[in-house]
Amino acid sequence: MFKPELLNTIKKYNGKTFVNDLLAGVIVGIVALPLAIAFAIASGVSPERGLFTAIVAGFCISVFGGSRVQIGGPTGAFAVIVYGVVAQYGYEGLVIATLMAGVLLILLGAFKMGGLVKFIPYTIVTGFTAGIAVTIAAGQIGDFLGLTTGKMPGDFVGKIATYAKTIGTINWYAFAMATICLVIIFLWPKVSKRIPGSLIVIILATVVSVILEKTCGLTLDTIGSRYGEIPSSLPKPTVPSFDLNTIVSLFPTAVSIAVLAAIESLLSAVVADGMIGTKHDSNTELIAQGIANIASPIFGGIPATGAIARTATNIKNGGRTPVAGIIHAITLLLIMLVLGRFVVYIPMAALAAVLMNVAWNMAGIPAVKALLKGQKSDICVLAVTFFITIFIDLTVAIEVGLGFAAFFFIKKMIDVSEVQAKKDSITGGISGNGTEEIIDLPKDVMVYEIEGPLFFGTVRKFELATEQAGVNYKALILRMRNTIYLDAGGLKALEQCKAACDRKGVTIILSGIHTQPYLLLEKTNMLQVFGKENVYDNITSALERAKVVASQGK
Repeated sequence: MFKPELLNTIKKYNGKTFVNDLLAGVIVGIVALPLAIAFAIASGVSPERGLFTAIVAGFCISVFGGSRVQIGGPTGAFAVIVYGVVAQYGYEGLVIATLMAGVLLILLGAFKMGGLVKFIPYTIVTGFTAGIAVTIAAGQIGDFLGLTTGKMPGDFVGKIATYAKTIGTINWYAFAMATICLVIIFLWPKVSKRIPGSLIVIILATVVSVILEKTCGLTLDTIGSRYGEIPSSLPKPTVPSFDLNTIVSLFPTAVSIAVLAAIESLLSAVVADGMIGTKHDSNTELIAQGIANIASPIFGGIPATGAIARTATNIKNGGRTPVAGIIHAITLLLIMLVLGRFVVYIPMAALAAVLMNVAWNMAGIPAVKALLKGQKSDICVLAVTFFITIFIDLTVAIEVGLGFAAFFFIKKMIDVSEVQAKKDSITGGISGNGTEEIIDLPKDVMVYEIEGPLFFGTVRKFELATEQAGVNYKALILRMRNTIYLDAGGLKALEQCKAACDRKGVTIILSGIHTQPYLLLEKTNMLQVFGKENVYDNITSALERAKVVASQGK
């Protein structure tokens, strides 16, 4: 059932909560201003589109979302995808892709698929996040150094090649400005953690740039010189025309946007839950993300999702309900209406410093270092996802990363699985002193201990074990107490084992069978094939049955 968190929190809303939300919303709105502009520029679109996104999408995510404190808007994670789409299809192509992504997100939420996003391995999330961080940083080198590059290519290698060719055009004034801004951002938390360093450097850099231009004639590339004037109001809603061919060609991009929006928004919601001790509704959150990504491009915006840093800022400043997110969007709208004309004076070098800091924070260096100390399979998945994100495409990175992760998981399950033949004795129930008893096996009884899942990857081990066994027994007990999963391949192996034992006059008895294997055997009528009288939940009962079978065969 779709029930936004706003409806739940408004029932017990009071004046004190509103004051806290008002303060948090205003602060987050101010914090979001430079980030919205910076992310738009990093995405290859004009800066006002970042503001439109933060206002429209941020409002929708707070009104319709399943988290109490989620703050939505443009994020660095989309920069790589958006830049490529705009370069190839133009802004209209991006609008179509984002609209389709919005529909996909709504469908994911409506069909209660929110929980599935959590199954994307941590190594893949870390890998593509670090890859995006490197790509964002690479996109800012030109403005950080003040290079005269002209129109930049969308791919990583092309950008690096362009920088290498134009390194002789470095602007030392821009480089100094960007370096000082970056140093201030890194050191600012020692001064204040409530007011973000990114906002401080944007204000200081703009003031210094204007003063030095008027007094010393020193000029820097600014938002105004590159993009022109910034609108002081939201544009009229528009939807571009499109056809089936356009939808087909942009559908993979729409999937990428939807998956990334889902992952980042739900990760942000989980982080928020840990900070305030609540639990979000992931399906409602996905529907809200879908609504936001439909509304945003209609009003001239770009893709949006939940922003972890802004959400954390909201919480730390006292925001506890979606009202804070709504106020954040209204604050941004008022800033754009009143102060939008001053945005044109912001130096590109200062924005490059802000984005370099964003890239550094996104890179997750501690997480990467921790994974590099782990097992080789995790390192491989991390590295593959990381490099494919940088050099090819985020969608391909996630797909290949999932493929590698699945392969290594299957291999690990195969490695840990084992089938052991027991002819003389086995461990059984717990004795009086708390240890497992040793049970001697009857002469004509053999026990196979199946350790781990019996599926297509481990079937061959089972087959080899049963093939190598002798035939000097009347009853074969398959002890499955450590087999919690059985698939069609495992089922076929059991069927073949049963047929081989029938030819040799051997009765198969199943012991310690778990729920999933039991239900599968029942559904496929294999229980009738084995005979329910030969299926037991413990080894003691199975051995009693084996003794009866062995005695009958004499």
